Amino acid sequence: MTTPRSRADQPMALNMKLISHNELQGFGGMGEGIAMQIADDGRRILWMAHESAPKNFTGVDVTDPKNPRVIVQTELPHMKVRSNSLDVVGNIMVVASQVKELGAKPAGLNIYDISKPEEPRLLSHFDCSGPYSRGVHAVWFVDGKTVHISSGAPDFQPRNPKDDQIYRIIDISDPTKPYEKGRWWYPGTREGDVAPPPPRLPAQFDTGFRAHNTNVFPQRPDRAYVGYIDGGAIVLDISNPADIKMVSHWNHSPPFNGFTHTVLPLFERNLWIVSDECVQDDGKDWPKLVWVVDSRVDANPLPIGTFPAPPYDTFAKRGGRFGAHNLHENLPVPCSFRSETLFIGTFFNAGVRVYDTSNPYQVQEVAYYVPPTPALSPRGAVQLNDVYVDDRKLVYTVDRFSGGLYILEMNV
Repeated sequence: MTTPRSRADQPMALNMKLISHNELQGFGGMGEGIAMQIADDGRRILWMAHESAPKNFTGVDVTDPKNPRVIVQTELPHMKVRSNSLDVVGNIMVVASQVKELGAKPAGLNIYDISKPEEPRLLSHFDCSGPYSRGVHAVWFVDGKTVHISSGAPDFQPRNPKDDQIYRIIDISDPTKPYEKGRWWYPGTREGDVAPPPPRLPAQFDTGFRAHNTNVFPQRPDRAYVGYIDGGAIVLDISNPADIKMVSHWNHSPPFNGFTHTVLPLFERNLWIVSDECVQDDGKDWPKLVWVVDSRVDANPLPIGTFPAPPYDTFAKRGGRFGAHNLHENLPVPCSFRSETLFIGTFFNAGVRVYDTSNPYQVQEVAYYVPPTPALSPRGAVQLNDVYVDDRKLVYTVDRFSGGLYILEMNV
């Protein structure tokens, strides 16, 4: 009888099929930034940030999803910096720049003109470097003029070095002259705060009180939906960027093991979909789940369910991370799939999975695809890191280490 681990070299699928796979010229270790551009000539260009050096970002022509073609792949300035996150609106792309060592450069936000996709042109760099900063980890850019980032800052000193990413609002109305409009951090995490430091999780699960995803939607431009890692799910009133206030807060940790990643609001249903991130191999920080939260009352968000988790016995010891991570985030841009009921997420070695939330109290898994172990994988199993779904309902997902890009079709 074969064991689950021995099957990691075989694909697993339900109501999804692989259309094409591209190893991205041998640099298939991808981060958590995927965006699609409709170029001026009508082509669909998929832009992806890399997990680590030496590559910065890659552009792939996916007009014909059966024949994806790399059209550009750019280099980072040195081996101790990464991009990890990007977004695109029209012909403008914003790309994160995060360094490994405090004080190093370039640490910040890069803004590109991609009107000629084969020749991205740097318009400006917004510097976030400083003695306590690693720069920008994640970006959110959907309105063409404002970038919401999780980032350090040259003048922000955290009480605990793990708390170095705060929420910052950057105006790029003139993409050659970006500037900060506002910022917010978890009370008690900055040196000099009046509030006391927040109680921390046990050392083996302490990943910091710091911002991760910072989502703002046109339905509520006065609200930011922030995954604040060990600080939980936070909603901020940003109507006055100079005086940001917290209006909602929900945290499952403790007793759970931290790392709230994404807060995705469903405005028509008064719900949030909230994802954790698994950050330890071999199930050591299990469970890392996707939650359904009733958000009708700002002061009292209430969890009412979770997405059914992939089977622990099949995946926990298969290799690498096992648990929730990124969601397709209903981006309010022209070529993004949007749904109030159907959600697609990545689960590292458990692949990409699709859930029907029509009944939020009893979410149903309706599709999944788990690729076989990529060549040269250091973990012995696939590690699907991020996912983007376009308006054709095609699913684009990427491996964290070597597998590159997988393009899938859903039959749901």
